[in-house]
Amino acid sequence: MVTTKTPIVSLQAPKDVSIEEIEAELRSLWTSVGGDEDSSASRAATFSLIVYEPNGTQQLLAALGFYTGPIDGISGPRNKAAISAAQKAYKMEVTGEGSSQLLTRLEAEFTKAKEADRLNPENKTAAIQYSPDSQGAIADAIASANPCRIIALVPSLGQDEGVKAQVSAYCPVNKKNKESLVCCEYITLSGTAEALDRIGGIITGLTIGELPTFVWWKAAPSPEYGLFKRLVSYSDSMIFDSSSFVEPEANLVSIAEMLQQGTILADLNWRRLSSWQELSAEAFDPPERRAEIYEVDKVTIDYEKGNQSQALMYLGWLASRLNWTPTSYKHEEGDYDLRQVSFSDSQGQQINAELAAIPTADWGDIPGDLISLRLSSTHLDADCCTVLCSSTTGCMRMEAGGGAQSCYVQQVAPLFDQNTEDLLGQQLQRWGREVLYEESMAVTVKILELSQ
Repeated sequence: MVTTKTPIVSLQAPKDVSIEEIEAELRSLWTSVGGDEDSSASRAATFSLIVYEPNGTQQLLAALGFYTGPIDGISGPRNKAAISAAQKAYKMEVTGEGSSQLLTRLEAEFTKAKEADRLNPENKTAAIQYSPDSQGAIADAIASANPCRIIALVPSLGQDEGVKAQVSAYCPVNKKNKESLVCCEYITLSGTAEALDRIGGIITGLTIGELPTFVWWKAAPSPEYGLFKRLVSYSDSMIFDSSSFVEPEANLVSIAEMLQQGTILADLNWRRLSSWQELSAEAFDPPERRAEIYEVDKVTIDYEKGNQSQALMYLGWLASRLNWTPTSYKHEEGDYDLRQVSFSDSQGQQINAELAAIPTADWGDIPGDLISLRLSSTHLDADCCTVLCSSTTGCMRMEAGGGAQSCYVQQVAPLFDQNTEDLLGQQLQRWGREVLYEESMAVTVKILELSQ
């Protein structure tokens, strides 16, 4: 079902304030509104959402081939070198510092490069997830369903000039009662990562007391960054989206280590696997096929080239359900960027899995989305061959590789609530440990550790 966004009305346009004035400005706003007899706007009291979102410079530098480090909003030697290289390439003054002029130029170059990707699927620029207006769109989507307090942290890569603050308030219009508004407060803090770290205590102090606090970390996990560590210890749940990781395997290992330490976290990309998991289980629900799942000793997974997170997490989930132990991992670069993983089951039987990154002419919105998968057996009399696919082409490729065995084939219907905004909205309705996710990630990290 397609989610329809509720119209948003402005109660307070973005207003520059000092950090010390934030709470006073918000109190003044609600005092003013509350004193108006014709007003029925009320302050939301549901939860606080802290959003850490780098301004896009690193993502664009990575997409355009200048930068190979983590997307974390933190300036370092590699980042400065990447900025200098981009400035030189675009005939700008070479300073090694980010700027609004550089960001605008990178956005224009990214748009051109992404269009070129559609003409040549061998290119990888479009595999980087980036949307210049994503912050505003997601804030509107969250506000329309969950009026709350949003604290946006926007680290920049320019010179450290302290932290700038803005406050604003918006209200979703309730169609059933247009005269009643429950509004969402926005606090935006921008500055370098170092400057934001210096006011870490102030940031956590801006959350609404005695209500849940969620942190959406729209960057690579940064275990050594002081602000990251503070927010991990303070929040009720840390939320990531591994589809945006530029270094998926290293970042998945970091997430798994956090889970082992007892951190409560969620990955929106994990949610995108739900249909594949459900249909995989459904294929072996009939009584005559239940035992056949244990005949599976060959797994083939195709995914859109650019990010292997979904493929690895699905494989980790499957192995965790069937008690497979990873025994080897091999990565072969090439047209399909193959990953070969071997397992052994409780009976000592070997299972081989192949993950293939498929170049596609029409990139989807989510880098690394699964295209198709096949579960099969080397035993000719087994009745376990199962093919799941999201496209006709994917089905044909998997069926062609199925050998003489007849396969159960099921097409995964596209889910319109799998975009980032809807998944985040769903995640904000729940918190706490996700045992299935933790068990799956425990196996996924064992797979990745074999490559080290």
